Amino acid sequence: MSEDIRTSIGLRPVINVSGTMTSLGASIVVPEAIAAMSSILPQFVEINDLQRKASAVIARLTGGEAGFVTASCSAGISLAVAGAITGNNLLAIEKLPDVVPEKNEVIVQMGHVVSYGAPVDQAIRLAGGKVVLVGQATSTHRFHMEHAITEKTAAAVYVVSHHVVDYGLLNLKEFVEIAHAKGIPVIVDAASEYDLRIFLEQGADVALYSGHKFLGGPTSGIVAGKKELVRNAFLQNMGIGRGMKVGKESIFGVMAALEAWEKRDHAGIRERETSYLNLWKQTLDGRPGVTALIEPDPTSNPLDRMRVIIDTDEAHITAWDLADALGRGSPPIIVRDHEVEHRYFYLDPCNLHPGQEKMVASRLAEELDKARASNEIIATPIENRSKRRFEGVLKWPD
Repeated sequence: MSEDIRTSIGLRPVINVSGTMTSLGASIVVPEAIAAMSSILPQFVEINDLQRKASAVIARLTGGEAGFVTASCSAGISLAVAGAITGNNLLAIEKLPDVVPEKNEVIVQMGHVVSYGAPVDQAIRLAGGKVVLVGQATSTHRFHMEHAITEKTAAAVYVVSHHVVDYGLLNLKEFVEIAHAKGIPVIVDAASEYDLRIFLEQGADVALYSGHKFLGGPTSGIVAGKKELVRNAFLQNMGIGRGMKVGKESIFGVMAALEAWEKRDHAGIRERETSYLNLWKQTLDGRPGVTALIEPDPTSNPLDRMRVIIDTDEAHITAWDLADALGRGSPPIIVRDHEVEHRYFYLDPCNLHPGQEKMVASRLAEELDKARASNEIIATPIENRSKRRFEGVLKWPD
């Protein structure tokens, strides 16, 4: 086995059971993408022509009319919104975000304004869009959206994410129906979604994906959809998109990752991930204060995760202290802890190298045994964890 590059440069060799998280490097890049990037890096290419080649691959995989590769799905939001505002007006493109056209309002359901590491609405504002929130955090009705659309509305953005409110809001088909009745294009942020076709099939005009999450490509975003809207978004590379550009290796790497996706043994991958979940369940079942549930993905991706629910009095540790202990140990295990204040966290089986599932099981047992052996219950205030969350970033670089 080759040396782990992380330890050689002083990084922790973390094991990721959190998911396709940008903060952890998103995913394991597939061999086909690595080979493609290596092959094109020494060569010069005409980037626009390479993007045309990428467009054909993206169109085939997504069912869209055209597509291109950008820096990230977040960049894709900004570029798609900017394209809806400026059209192909090159002067307006140069002047963004000081918008020339008055038609710059963007409809978003309030329950969709979440953070994926940065706020969704900021990606819209970067493009010169004026965010118009509709409904309340936990409810949006047709009349909210219908009356929010005016002659100044340029687009409507729909967010698909485990972070959004998953009840009481307009579903995509209804959202599209309302927008299209008034001639408004719909842009779907589907950064971490498995199905590359469903959103365009349900009527979205532009669908945005991450190239570096489930696809296993390099850090990138994919813009796909109707030709005119995709072209207008691509033109933003002469404006705000300049700072969101990607190199030849990312474009070609995404093309390779998409083509590998067509040939991937998806059923075999699911079978392997299920075996990991079963191993973890066997490890946790019967332990005092621990409930392990295998649950489907909340946005209907074809995968399951394990919810680990902690009864502090019985387990002698809180869910967040257990998550932190796993992250501090050797090897460090990073869990999916975005709802940990509700006494649970998740284990995601999608990003493991062979054998790491056993290391996860061992570390879970180790930390739970240690807590049970403690004379005192390990229970730090949850607010302390919140205070620590940004300490490392604020002190960077040391």
